[in-house]
Amino acid sequence: MNRLDGEVAVITGGARGLGRAIAEAFVNEGARVCIADVRTELAQQTAAEIGSSAIAVELDVTDEESWAYALAEGESAFGALTVLVNNAGLAEGAPIAETTLESYRRVTEVNQTGVFLGMKSVIPAMKRAGHGSIINMSSIDGMVGSPRIISYIASKWAVRGMTKAVAMEMGPFSIRVNSIHPGHVVTELGLPDGVSADAISEMVTKHTERHAPLQRTGLPSEVAAMAVFLASNESSYCTGSEFVVDGGFTAGYPAPGSPNPW
Repeated sequence: MNRLDGEVAVITGGARGLGRAIAEAFVNEGARVCIADVRTELAQQTAAEIGSSAIAVELDVTDEESWAYALAEGESAFGALTVLVNNAGLAEGAPIAETTLESYRRVTEVNQTGVFLGMKSVIPAMKRAGHGSIINMSSIDGMVGSPRIISYIASKWAVRGMTKAVAMEMGPFSIRVNSIHPGHVVTELGLPDGVSADAISEMVTKHTERHAPLQRTGLPSEVAAMAVFLASNESSYCTGSEFVVDGGFTAGYPAPGSPNPW
């Protein structure tokens, strides 16, 4: 449909999972994409599989110099950068009493500081282009609370607030900033050692079927479709907002027809 003709996007954590799904959807709509990931070989493999409209760039989202290098590589290859998807993320879980300061800092450094550096780094390129769309990947855990993942919760709430703050600053420059809040979408993020994606998927599906009105987990392609909308001119009057893709999970608890947990 070419809804993203002429757009050049940087997608962090783009080598697999939601990032790869977004990259594929963007290319299918006419964009050129930079698969930005700390896993260089995997990013190169993903870019090769997507085709000539994608390149791989090495990026550590927690390092400001790495951002400068990655964005320069993207501009050199494709021209003015107009879309940033801050998708790279890390999840570690434990009760607060067992959560170490090192673990807390590790998660917030990737999920929160990485988003800050991404927005700060890409804005000059978007100003040169005359417009831009920044899409920050938060979570339904950036809208509600959940036990045993305090660092993840803190980082995703922070992303929601940072999105609004930067949207207010960047509006006069035609740079829009929004956040996506996926619900239960099973990817490789945070899989415990020795636990397969299929096992996690089964567990999450059972939970979601009980508590989400649509009674299923989401697909990466469904989150990618929201990212396409926010990157395109179809969302030209949307900024500083949350876009929830969760099957209705946050609409109420419990879902109609599910057993009442109380």
